[in-house]
Amino acid sequence: MKYWLFKSEPNTWSWDDQVAAGAKGEEWDGVRNYQARNFMREMGVGDLGFFYHSVNEKQVVGIVKVVATAHPDSTDSTGKWECVDIAAVEPVPAPVTLEQIKAEPALSEMVLVNNSRLSVQPVGEAEWTLIRRMGGLG
Repeated sequence: MKYWLFKSEPNTWSWDDQVAAGAKGEEWDGVRNYQARNFMREMGVGDLGFFYHSVNEKQVVGIVKVVATAHPDSTDSTGKWECVDIAAVEPVPAPVTLEQIKAEPALSEMVLVNNSRLSVQPVGEAEWTLIRRMGGLG
């Protein structure tokens, strides 16, 4: 299993929207960055990810899982962009802010810290475990 982080502007697609999509999940569409697309191509069904509210909030607010592997993005008419489908798993009881992540020395090499603009990014296993703990998840 691999771990990921999915960033979304909460006024465009929020954690509440993701939860409302239910167990079938929703396409993680609209990504127009080659590196992010390539990361989605690496994802497998069952991989887990952090759902991150960007812009003003800048915090991890939930856990999602990949429910469909990379396929054509329905919002792309060119045919060169792909996406995965993700479904909400559980909220993070104590959302973990970017400020908290940056303050934790063990997370200094995290992609989020060093390439904050990338909308889909990998998360290391130790990073996953630590952020879950910081957020109140066992």
